[in-house]
This record gives sequence, structure tokens and C-alpha cells, in this order.
Amino acid sequence: MKIGILQTGKVNEALVGTFGEYPPMMEALFAEAAPDFTFEAWPVVDNVLPPGPNAADAWLVTGSRHGVYDPLPWMEPLKDFLRRARAAHRPVLGICFGHQIVAEAFGGRAVKSDKGWGLGHHTYRVLARPGWMADAPAELGLHALHQDQVVELPSDATLLAESAFCPMAMLAYGDPEAPDAVTIQPHPEFHAAFTGALIARIAEDGRAPRDRSDRALRALDGANTLTPSARAFARWAASFLRQAATRADAA
Repeated sequence: MKIGILQTGKVNEALVGTFGEYPPMMEALFAEAAPDFTFEAWPVVDNVLPPGPNAADAWLVTGSRHGVYDPLPWMEPLKDFLRRARAAHRPVLGICFGHQIVAEAFGGRAVKSDKGWGLGHHTYRVLARPGWMADAPAELGLHALHQDQVVELPSDATLLAESAFCPMAMLAYGDPEAPDAVTIQPHPEFHAAFTGALIARIAEDGRAPRDRSDRALRALDGANTLTPSARAFARWAASFLRQAATRADAA
């Protein structure tokens, strides 16, 4: 199964030599759960979009330092591409910025939150368990790094998980048992070492309050591995993508 990665951001140049770029992180996220997946990345952030929704079996939208409200030349074409992918029955998985841009494309709204930065290890309460994530526990522990949040849901979105800081943290679009898209605000693809390096970088640059950054850094374990919840999310996401692609091929 071919996953098209829509790369909407780039790793900070001071960190890319150590941690690599976002597409390989996405591939690593699925290495255990879906070793049969193949990947091709399109640098949407450089204004390069795929030729069409059928260039891959499914689409994955990465995180980004940009906001959905930024007047960038690729923002509206990306929203249009996501709508066309849905119309073509090609499933979409969105992470962080991907969570926000999918919501915007499908009729919701994302903004820069007045809550400020969400940093480090966050706990999310699971609200619904469709069949593809039926074994989900009561809570998920994942790494977060964002200022923006979805604040208005599209009419056909189902809320799957929430936190006090991020009430609209995980969504399914369409029938939650057979969704067209699944999105999540935190970063299952980020391990603690990379998350910590990012937090330290934005604190050094003065973009995040030092006290909040320091608390987030103290809560990280420094491990170079994914959290158990991230590995579980990869299983659920792989199941969703496989099932949706099979339905599309049978249509």
C-alpha cells in the first residue's frame, strides 16, 4: 500500500542533521505496525503538490511551523487537494498542522489559541472507540508541540479524544466506523529526544515562555523511542488506512 506524504513543514535546520526530516519520521512511525507500507513524499511546503489524489492509495499530512491562516501560495491548493482526495475515496491521515488543515478544508476552523503553547508529554482522554481502534485505553500519552488548535468542528466530524488543554484533539470524518479521514493534534511520530530538542530551540528563540518550556522538558524521559500510545496509534491508523483503501478499490 502506497502512502503519499504531504510535507507541509521542514525540521529546523539546526536539528535536521541529528534527527532528519519529517517524511522519514512518518515512515518510522509505521515501521512496526505496517512494514508493507511504501511511501512517497511531496514537498507541499515548497509549492509541490501531487499530480492528483490517485497518485497514492492514501495521504498523510505532516506537521508544520506554519498556521492554516498564513497567506502562503500552497495553502488553498492543499485544501482543494484534500477535498478532491476525499471525493476520490482516498483516505487522509493528518497530524498536528495536518489535523488543523483537514478541519479547515472540510468546513471547520483552526486558530492560534489564547492558551499559548502546548509542549511536551500530554495526556488525552479517549471518548470513542470505533472498530479500527477498539482496544484503545482510557487515556493516551503523546508528545505535543503546538500553538494552534481546531476550535470549530466540521459538521460530519466525530470527536475521538480530548484534553483539558486541547478539547478537539483527535477526529474522525464521516462514519467513524469507516471514516474518510482521521486526524490528531499531538505528534505520535515524535520521540522524547526530538521533542525536547524542539522545545529547547523555541525557548532559546524566545518563542515560548521559559517556565512552561522548563516544565515540559522536565517531564520528558529523553528516550529515543516512541511512546506506547504512539505505537498503538500507528496500529490504529494503519488499520483505518487499509480498510479505507480497500473500500475505495472496491467501489
